[in-house]
Amino acid sequence: MSTLSDQLSSLPSFPKNLPILDPATVPQDPEQLFQEWFQDAIASGNRQPHAMTFTTIQHGDTPVGRTLIVKDIDERGFHFSTHRTSRKGEQLEKNPRASMVFFWRESGRQVRVTGNVVALSGEESERDWEKRPSYTGEPNPEWQLYSLEPTEYEFMQAREDRNHTRVEYVRESSGWENHLVTTPAG
Repeated sequence: MSTLSDQLSSLPSFPKNLPILDPATVPQDPEQLFQEWFQDAIASGNRQPHAMTFTTIQHGDTPVGRTLIVKDIDERGFHFSTHRTSRKGEQLEKNPRASMVFFWRESGRQVRVTGNVVALSGEESERDWEKRPSYTGEPNPEWQLYSLEPTEYEFMQAREDRNHTRVEYVRESSGWENHLVTTPAG
């Protein structure tokens, strides 16, 4: 009889023909690399390439994640929305630090974007509310469009041998600094 562990270890890994992430050739600006990967995910037909796991902090130090979609990305950051009175809205009110994790399975690519969340204008929030499929013509003053302003990016390119390549960017006062994050074999 097979154990769950045996069953899980026999599941297929990443495909053989994955893209390569060469830390020596990454751009200085992580937003450029994110846009390249994001556009690749859209062009390849990935299902919901704009979906990500959004993580906030509850009760001081407990991370809480859920799946959301990105509404836009501009010079202010990554836009998403929710009710201000939702759990995530209340958590952001207490601690505006959050992370987004995008995973594009077909290419074995993952990006973590961490930063500070700010509320966008009431007019932008209302326009976002009006675009929802459930919009019935009624305004929703509790609806809020937010932007996560990145302070960190981590790009991970999977490899079939699971010795994945990771490059991390951290915003310093002088601009973005990047470095290779080594992953131990195994």
